This record gives sequence, C-alpha cells and structure tokens, in this order.
Amino acid sequence: MVAHDDWAPRSGIPWGDVILASIAAVSWAMAGMAGTAALGLHLLGADSSGSLGPMTAAVTVLAVGGSVTPSGDVSVFGLEGAAARTAVDITPLGVSLVGALLLSSFFLRSLRGAGAWVSGTELAARAAALVALFLGAVGGLAWAGHDVITIDGRALGLDELPGLPDGGGGGVGIPGLGDIGDGWDVGGLLPDRIGDLVEAKASVGFTVDTADSLAGALFWVLAVLLVALLASRRTPLPPGWDAAGRVVRPAASALVTMVLVAVAAGGAAAAYAAVGDEHPERIGGAALLGTPNGVWLGIPLGLFVPWEGRATGALARVLPDPLDELLRVSAGEPVTVGRLAELDERVWLLAVACALMMLAAGVLAAVRTSRAAGVGAAGFAGRCALSLGVVTALALPLLVALAEVSADASLSVLGVDAFGAGVELRGDLGVAVPLGAVWGASAGGAGAVVALAMGAVRTVGREAPVAFVGPYSPSVPYRPPNPDTNPYLRLPPHLRPPPGDPQDRPPG
Repeated sequence: MVAHDDWAPRSGIPWGDVILASIAAVSWAMAGMAGTAALGLHLLGADSSGSLGPMTAAVTVLAVGGSVTPSGDVSVFGLEGAAARTAVDITPLGVSLVGALLLSSFFLRSLRGAGAWVSGTELAARAAALVALFLGAVGGLAWAGHDVITIDGRALGLDELPGLPDGGGGGVGIPGLGDIGDGWDVGGLLPDRIGDLVEAKASVGFTVDTADSLAGALFWVLAVLLVALLASRRTPLPPGWDAAGRVVRPAASALVTMVLVAVAAGGAAAAYAAVGDEHPERIGGAALLGTPNGVWLGIPLGLFVPWEGRATGALARVLPDPLDELLRVSAGEPVTVGRLAELDERVWLLAVACALMMLAAGVLAAVRTSRAAGVGAAGFAGRCALSLGVVTALALPLLVALAEVSADASLSVLGVDAFGAGVELRGDLGVAVPLGAVWGASAGGAGAVVALAMGAVRTVGREAPVAFVGPYSPSVPYRPPNPDTNPYLRLPPHLRPPPGDPQDRPPG
C-alpha cells in the first residue's frame, strides 16, 4: 500500500480535466452574461425596435472589453444631408460582473481538485485552455453582433411635438434648440416640413469590431483570473507562492468582498426605487446592466478622487442627481464631493459610507491575517496597513477606469443639430493611486487595532496559546478526576492493583 502525498504537486497535466473544466467555466460564464444582457435589454424595451439576439451579442462583447461600431443613415423624405452620428464607450458592468463571478468560480473550483498544491505548469495550462476557449466564444459573438435598427418617428414621440399639423402652437420644441418657428430662420426648416419627421424611418446599424474585441477580451479574462487567484483564500498555489498568498490574499479578499457588498446594496436601492414607480421594468433593466457602473463611480468619488465630465441633451438624464445638474451648469470644472454637496448636502453621506466600507475592509483583512507569535500589536497593524495600502492603490484606479463613461448621439438635419446629446466622465488616475494607498493604509492599520481589541486575530507559532478546545486540545478540568464519580476512570477488577499498593490511588 503506497501512501499518497497530498502536500506535493502531482506530476503531469490531466488534460481531460483541464479541457472539461474550461468548457464548463466558459459555457456558464457566457450563458450568464447573455441571459443578463437579454433580460436587461428586454426590460428596457430595446427589443421593440430591433432583434434581441444581435443586441445581446453586442452588449455581451462590450461587457468583456469589446468594441462596437455604430453607424447610421437617416432618410427623411427627400431631405438631403441627413445623417446619424453616434459614438459609445461604456461597459455594462452588470453583465461583466456576472461573467466574472461565474468564470472565476468554476476556474477556482477546478484548481481546488488538484490538492493542497498545484504546479506552475498545470496552473498555466488551465489558464491557457480557459483563455483560448473564451476568446473563441467572443469571436463567435462578434460574428453575430451586428444588426440594423429601424427607429419610427412616431415611436420616438415626435408626433406629440407642438406646432406640427393637428398639434397647435406657433413653434416647434426640439431638445437642444428650444422652440423654433416664429422669429427663427433655419433655412427652410418650417413646422410643416418637420411634420415629415413623424413618418420618418431612421436606420441605425451597429457592428462588433472583431480585432479590438478579441484584444479587449484577452485583457479582461486575464485580469479576472488574476484577481480571482489573489482574492481566493482556499485555492492552492504553486510551491514558493505561499508567502505572496499570506501577504496579499487577506487584503485582496477583504477588499473584493466589500466591493461586492456595495454592489449588492446598490441593487437593493434600485429594487426599492422600482417599487411604486410607473415603469419598474425600466429600473430593473437599468439595474441589471448598470448597477456596478453607478456603485463603482460612487466609491472613487466618495474617496475624493476628482472627475472631469460633461453632460448635454437627453443623455444627461441618465446620471444621478445632483451629478447631472452639476455637469450641465459647469462642465469645465472638476467633479468632487464638495462641489456636489453644494447642490445637495446629503452627498456627504457618500463619503461617510465609503470611509466605513474601507474600515470594514481593514477589519476583515486583519481577521484573515495570521499574527505570528511574538509580533506586537504595532508590528501587526503595520503589516495590515502595508498590505491593504498596496492592494487599494492598485484597485482604486481600476474602479476609476471601469466606471468611465463616454457617449455621444446626435441627429443632424440640414446642418442643424436637433437632437444633440452626450455624456462623458473620466476620473483622475494619477490622483487615484496615492489616494488608494493612503485610504488602504489608514483602513488597514485602524482595522487591525479594532480586530485586536475584539480578540478576533488568530495567532500562530510555537508560543501561541491554545485557541480552540477539542479532542486534541482539551480544556483544563474544573476539579481533580475522581473514579468514584467518573466511571471511565474505573479499572476492571483483574487490572486493579492489590490493596495498599501505591498505584491504588485516584489520579491527580
């Protein structure tokens, strides 16, 4: 009988298990992302003007770092010079998060089956197989993610504009221009000609850019696997990586946990807002696709990372209040918590919530960090501050980059930008790095002090006191053992010593 050493990495690569695990991970991730995207688009009513399948494929590709190129050609009954121009650079992070959680969950589960350790060769093989299958799936979505959407003027509500035939009023209200008609000279753009827009058919197409999408998907899947390995405390690592795991994993897992809790809180807030709303399905669809977008925008903002932005036209309404108002009135100035608080003092609660989130991450990181015997409280707090400071300095710029938004849409008719709209938000990555380090170090040190005061820190080493009572570390008895009261201490008659023998005494 040969004993198997579970503490040594196994030799060879189990290719069958590697391929099957990669197929399962990619399949579940793609199914989850596609289902989330399709449900969100359906609740928003996007499938009323186009096919849901191609739109779902395009949104899924966008969610993994892909690129979608929109194009348009608007024909308005003989009016020449009409064209639609759109540009979108936004990631539906709700879809991204679902895919990342499913992909990392199956990948980490496959690694746990390798034993207490996994060789570097097997880890690289599992990651390479998963990445290859994932890029193949994204390529298939890129092939399917193209369509032409026909927009009906009546579906847009243009027949309700004042001043149209049977509309009443002397002018025409157009977003971005106000009332036009009396006193306006726009080169023949008269109310009776605007009436033709009601019957217009606007054809807007979109196509997934395959090369850019594959490049973005490669970066996305590698980043997901790296974060999953760093944040998982029970997944085996190759020999020699245990030191990095002890230093990085407690802080990374704590920070990831709190970020996910913040997303869950944002989803709960969206569900509360949908109750009693006239269109709860729209709020549900927007929450499915974009809850992490709003939450991961609010976290850097609450941690005092400055943003630059602008918002014009109808797209300004997609931003939360008072951010939309601030960007409309002063687009050239940075967006900070202080400037938003000038419009609504409740914004300071965002900073308080983010500070409490970081403190909770610090406490959780300290609880998950082992304290070596003989290390004082100051040394332990310094270690926690250093690890969480480094992790947050890397994570905060990542959240800023993920939450950036850039979208423009306009409909030009006879040179008049009638439906101009746009929104852009970009955080300062250079400021996010030092702010992340300061916040992480402060929260890590304070969290360690709180955890030590609560007695929640686990001490390891030869001098460590007994922390748990069990069959291999019994507790101290309350009184000496007595065979008269404890039958388990009584010996059988044939094993008892003769009377008067020194051994014939109760132990203790």
